[in-house]
Amino acid sequence: MDNSRIKEILVPLDGSALAESVLPAVARLAKKIDGSVTFMHVIEQNPPERVHGQRHLTRIEQAEKYLDSVASLPLFEGVSVNVHVHETGVRDVSQSISDHSEELSQDLIVMCTHGNSGLHDLLVGSIAQQVISLSGTPVMLVNPSIEKPKAKSNFENFLIPLDGNPEHEHALKFASSFARLCSARIHLMIAVPRFGTMSGELTAANRFLPGTTRRMMDMIVPDARNYLLKVQTEIALGGLEVTTSTSRGDPARAISKTSKSIKADLIVLATHGKKGARPFWEGSVTPRISRTSKIPLLLIPVRE
Repeated sequence: MDNSRIKEILVPLDGSALAESVLPAVARLAKKIDGSVTFMHVIEQNPPERVHGQRHLTRIEQAEKYLDSVASLPLFEGVSVNVHVHETGVRDVSQSISDHSEELSQDLIVMCTHGNSGLHDLLVGSIAQQVISLSGTPVMLVNPSIEKPKAKSNFENFLIPLDGNPEHEHALKFASSFARLCSARIHLMIAVPRFGTMSGELTAANRFLPGTTRRMMDMIVPDARNYLLKVQTEIALGGLEVTTSTSRGDPARAISKTSKSIKADLIVLATHGKKGARPFWEGSVTPRISRTSKIPLLLIPVRE
């Protein structure tokens, strides 16, 4: 992926009002980065009659008419808009979305966090996570509640949690380029777990060597600050406004607290995206954040 080119936005829609809740955010983002939008619908094999209590799009002509009506909304005046209906019925919607993101050379996929396509909801762990695991295209999850007047995102203030993992440097580069396109500020943070708040591999050390683990966590804090300073300097050289912070405790809670304190309107997370694998940090931070965040999440897949 060319980090300097983030222009094409793919928006899968199933015809439901819930899935349409992403549209205001998509329109604002497209205008901000001077990007183009492709609305798509995937015709499923043996589709359900209704989705979210509403009529489901099951026929090609019906889907085309619907997507055309979305594309003509006043929201998208001045935005380059395309529509695409995958006409052959599929069983795997997530695979189809992933394939189309690559075939249509899309740079970003935007989905509703609680929508679905008649198969599974789009919570991380089902379609959205499957899309991330199947392709290298970043996915933005939009919570329907962000479109309330006091909560809408203008993509001006990005929170980027880091964990010092070199594998996540690609995600950091993408996020920096995206912030530059949006003329956004960046806040970098690292959350160092406290004794008793760790999970995954660190839990074993915590259980059997509690004193050693506590000292290890205390030693990590200065290293974390030095790492943040290094990354801050590198990003600032690109002309971005960058601030940093470190915190102690549960990473998911720390991310949520920091996002509120700095009034972030986008959280950027690197994720391995694979079912059963560490998505961001031991303890599955990404799914936990997706369930509670009221602001959009930009999930950037990391390849091993």
